[in-house]
Amino acid sequence: MSNPKLEVLTPQNSQLIFIDHQPQMAFGVQSIDRQVLKNNTVALAKAAKVFNIPTTITTVETEAFSGHTYPELLDVFPEKEILERSSMNSWDDQKVRDALKANGKKKVIVAGLWTEVCNTTFALCAMLEGDYEIYMVSDASGGTSKEAHDQAMARMIQAGVVPVTWQQVMLEWQRDWARRETYDGVMAIAKEHSGAYGMGVDYAYTMVHKAPERTSTQHKVLAAVPAK
Repeated sequence: MSNPKLEVLTPQNSQLIFIDHQPQMAFGVQSIDRQVLKNNTVALAKAAKVFNIPTTITTVETEAFSGHTYPELLDVFPEKEILERSSMNSWDDQKVRDALKANGKKKVIVAGLWTEVCNTTFALCAMLEGDYEIYMVSDASGGTSKEAHDQAMARMIQAGVVPVTWQQVMLEWQRDWARRETYDGVMAIAKEHSGAYGMGVDYAYTMVHKAPERTSTQHKVLAAVPAK
């Protein structure tokens, strides 16, 4: 019997859902630095845009409690509708279930807040009732403590969820650097969001390949003055 989890993620077999990336939810996150969390979330969104991945954005109690989704995330998908809910479990909302079904992909990549509540309940129900495969982006998700996040990830993994990270997902989608139609987009995301790896890309481009610096303006360099 074939195991679908042995299949790598591709732009053809994946869809993505962002769950509750909202300020009040982020305020409670203690498992990851919150600026890193936002960086990783926005990077994942940009990668999905490059590879044309069907993407759902859902929110909970926006006006009453949670606030609006990160503007940097929304700006990646300027025309996308936001699916508002009252339930902590996204699976409970028919709009969300309909969106997932319409996207037509069984591999659902999930990033959300909080790991131990909204992510876990959605994952378990989507697998049980929707027969979806869930790939949980651990570094674009956060819990109210490291233990809460870790134990939620452990519970989901025991149930069959596949743990991934945002950059892993992006590079799995790319797979081959010969795929030039997405190469520049992936490199642009790496340079902006991938920390030391992105710095290394900038270094290689400018120092090895002699490409111009990645700045919007040119800066005059004053020559060194030796010490007397």
